[in-house]
Amino acid sequence: MNDAAVAAAIDNDPFGGSDVVPTRLGDALIARITQAIHDGRLKPGDALPSESRIAASFGVSKPIAREAIRQLAAMGVVHIQQGKVTRVQALNAAPLDRFFRFAVSGSKTGLIEAVELRRILEPPIAAHSAERRSEADLERLREILQRMEAALGDVPLWIEADLDFHEAIAASAGNRLLDFQIRGLRPVIRQVMEIFNSREARTQADWRQTYERHVRVVEAIAIGNATAAQAAMNKHFEAAEAAIAEIAASREEYHDGRTRARP
Repeated sequence: MNDAAVAAAIDNDPFGGSDVVPTRLGDALIARITQAIHDGRLKPGDALPSESRIAASFGVSKPIAREAIRQLAAMGVVHIQQGKVTRVQALNAAPLDRFFRFAVSGSKTGLIEAVELRRILEPPIAAHSAERRSEADLERLREILQRMEAALGDVPLWIEADLDFHEAIAASAGNRLLDFQIRGLRPVIRQVMEIFNSREARTQADWRQTYERHVRVVEAIAIGNATAAQAAMNKHFEAAEAAIAEIAASREEYHDGRTRARP
């Protein structure tokens, strides 16, 4: 390759001039690749250069380049497909989803902590939504409320609508990190909702009261009253205290039953 061709290759290299210090090479390589994404040199949908080219660009071995790409895939930064080029992807909540499922692992303590985390996060999120939501956000929330009303008493349909409701509020709050956090909690919160909404003691009046609490949150968001929106969401989560107690009791009973059944 002549000097002109080498110069052209360097100009077209998104990592050009990015030699890394030979300490903690994998971390340094990940940092440089993510910086190229943040700078716009690599965009969602773009093909990542081959392992060989990345290794050559940074002066590292192919195994180091391969491991860095695997870690980026685990973080949700790139998407690896067998037999296809690796591509940059838009950030999503999938890594948080996996983390929360592992952290909670269906345990009583983990589920209770997940409910407590939501109670800390979601009232302020509702306040931000009241200040920042668009008309399109309001339309989406009202459409979800219609789905919730139609699903009263139907546990599976209600849970899907309820999860969508809380995610829609987070999406309208104008903070990507909060949005990712709530979406990442979805599989864990689904477990809590399945326990809470499947109680035999739930009456139609209970279902209607739960629905009306959601309506009041949307009404406060719609008029742009951040204080009222936060208060309405806090009121909604007060009902979760009963869910926490029931989850704890049901899981303790299950555990005790299993223990007594052992020979």
